[in-house]
Amino acid sequence: MTHDLKPYATLAAGTRGRLLPEPASASRSEYQRDRDRIVHSGAFRKLRNKTQVFIESEGDFYRTRLTHSLEVAQIARSISRNLGIDEDLTEAIALAHDLGHTCFGHAGEYALQDMMQPYGGFDHNDQTFRILTKLEQRYAAFNGLNLTWETLEGIAKHNGPLLPGAAGKPLPVTIAAFQEKWDLELTGWPGLEAQVASMADDIAYNTHDVDDGIRAGFLRIDDMEEMPLFADELKIVRAKYPGVDAGRQVHEVVRQVIGAMATDLLETSRGLLAAAKPADAAAVRGAGRPLIACSPAMQEHFKTLRAYLMGHVYRHGKVNDMLTKAKALISGLFGLYMEQPEKGLPASWLEKVNAAKDNAGRARIIADYIAGMTDRYAITEYRRLIDKDMKI
Repeated sequence: MTHDLKPYATLAAGTRGRLLPEPASASRSEYQRDRDRIVHSGAFRKLRNKTQVFIESEGDFYRTRLTHSLEVAQIARSISRNLGIDEDLTEAIALAHDLGHTCFGHAGEYALQDMMQPYGGFDHNDQTFRILTKLEQRYAAFNGLNLTWETLEGIAKHNGPLLPGAAGKPLPVTIAAFQEKWDLELTGWPGLEAQVASMADDIAYNTHDVDDGIRAGFLRIDDMEEMPLFADELKIVRAKYPGVDAGRQVHEVVRQVIGAMATDLLETSRGLLAAAKPADAAAVRGAGRPLIACSPAMQEHFKTLRAYLMGHVYRHGKVNDMLTKAKALISGLFGLYMEQPEKGLPASWLEKVNAAKDNAGRARIIADYIAGMTDRYAITEYRRLIDKDMKI
């Protein structure tokens, strides 16, 4: 409830509203409505068949983008409750943060980045924003989901400020265009809820990718002895539960590591908030630095763990083989749709492509179509249109 929240929470009662004004709900806060619109979106449902790390067809137990998003939301909501900030806004941002990911995980994104390089580029966070503000077509009165300013700001900046021209890169195309309609204050930090969602994402994938890596056979349970945090928890679990099977050991260790990471985040963030003393959400945005963070020691653990996973999981030979095939598949579909759109695009998408003013417009529409594909559908279309014997 609003009256239980800290003053620096992003209060639903103080929302800046929606780009297109709508009547208030009698039973839900504005952020609850945002969350519900995200959960009921077509893009959210598609996440169930989009790769996280291991291709969905490899097994039923590997995490997909959907299960990852649900796990991020659970961790983020728990942290938000402990900090006294708005759980519903945090949950909305966490559930939406990966909507723009392509099929086949980062392989699909890298392929679309290559294909779209001459046409304004491709970025999965910008694609998420594009889905939320334009591509979802469920409501009679508007395209997109017409979310509140706070949710859109959190999605755009959940990984930190967006600085025009930073590192020689322009602002992502969709976010830049929306910024001209409604100022999202891109150069500042977002509210605490978005900051929590971002950190919950780090906690989720740094732990669950270890779990999936062991399940895939890329890692052994004894490899945890080489990982920060996991090594200590493995010793404790083995001493406390001698003889328990390896699968339960893994789950218990992962559970304890998530708890350790979340506890560190809470303790560090409470200290940052106590020092900064933000009077309200505006003061959080004006602090000039994040107020949700892990300790320096935990940040170093994250860095070491990511490097370990990169060497032993993300660049494993089997994963690289899948990535190579997935990139070729996406590139092949993109090229076909650009050169012969009538050969493979559904009628509604073909109409959009034919109405585009130039190649950049055509490419963006095709990127939208491909980015929205599930792994399964992309494979089916490639086999139907290009190579019926392709294996992935």
